[in-house]
Amino acid sequence: MHNSSGNPLDNISNTTQPSGLGAYGYTPAVARHFDQHPFPGAAERGRVVRVDRTLLLVAVGDSLLHLPYPLSGEPAVTGDWVWIGPNRAGDRQILAVLPRRSELSRKRAFEDSSEEQVLAANMDTVGVVVPVDRPLTHNRLERTLVAAWDSGATPLVIVTKADLAQVADDVVGKVILQAAGVEVVTTSAENGDGIDELMSRIPPGGTIVLLGPSGAGKSTLINALVGGEVQQTGEVRSGDFKGKHTTTSRELVPLSNGTVLMDTPGVRGFGLFDAGEGLGGMFADVEELASGCRFTDCAHGNEPGCAVREAIDHGVLEERRWNSYLKMQRELAALARRSDVAAQRAYHREWHQKVVSAGKSQRWAEREASEREDGAATKNRKRRR
Repeated sequence: MHNSSGNPLDNISNTTQPSGLGAYGYTPAVARHFDQHPFPGAAERGRVVRVDRTLLLVAVGDSLLHLPYPLSGEPAVTGDWVWIGPNRAGDRQILAVLPRRSELSRKRAFEDSSEEQVLAANMDTVGVVVPVDRPLTHNRLERTLVAAWDSGATPLVIVTKADLAQVADDVVGKVILQAAGVEVVTTSAENGDGIDELMSRIPPGGTIVLLGPSGAGKSTLINALVGGEVQQTGEVRSGDFKGKHTTTSRELVPLSNGTVLMDTPGVRGFGLFDAGEGLGGMFADVEELASGCRFTDCAHGNEPGCAVREAIDHGVLEERRWNSYLKMQRELAALARRSDVAAQRAYHREWHQKVVSAGKSQRWAEREASEREDGAATKNRKRRR
């Protein structure tokens, strides 16, 4: 984040605004969460504002402190609530990370990786930013919304740059259809349109994390919400719609009403990690259709009574959406096999049994065909006699 003082607390100048830790979402509910999870030797409460390469920026009381990573336990991420206490030298240190009320994660960006990368913690809303000045990427929107549903927070689609495109209404209509029941807010940060409506969707003292590709207008949107330039903005190339990464780290930005924004760097890809519940939330209509098939083990191919195929044939379900669902299902299953040795062994056993069974079926079919041919030949010989 870029501001003149380097201290996000300086953004809070009005005496009616929350101060200290309250500016970072410390509410009575959070206080009770701390009370329910005490830690020996802990003297202060804090929230991780930003994760740097070697230190964490933590809001503690009325200060922002750079503290080392916790020596043990869960690695801290932006948005975590933490217990603070003295170390042997008398300096402050993070003693414990509180259990997370919500957690946004993805698979690490390696093809064969089965590791989780936690992007943010303790947010109430996941704002999926969709700019209208570029073609709508349906699969990316669905994939990000699956992760948002799975995080435990409430997903919200935020359409940006509505003033720049003549096709804004068309894009918004497609987004509403694609978002499958998720609320959609249309904004123009340049004109201030939709900002009040967006703020009304975030609970008082709540935290919203913004997700979107580079150049989607997140920094401009944050400046409009804050009411001043706290984020640098960059130009977007007209050829490929890519923008400069004006945000380089995940950071909490407090607003005047106690709401907390979490900006994130532009996300190019979103590999799903253990997002079965999110998949069900995003594709509830597809799963409901599949449950209506005549056979419980329907493969949704050419089986009679397949509700999915019937919906696709009658235009009720997009084949693209069905294929997207299948692809994410396969991705999650492959991830589970890589991360679970037992599951991997069971998968190979099942595959071996299918191969053996298929071989037996093939041999049985060949034998049956041979017997039919022998029977036909015998009948012909009898007729000739």
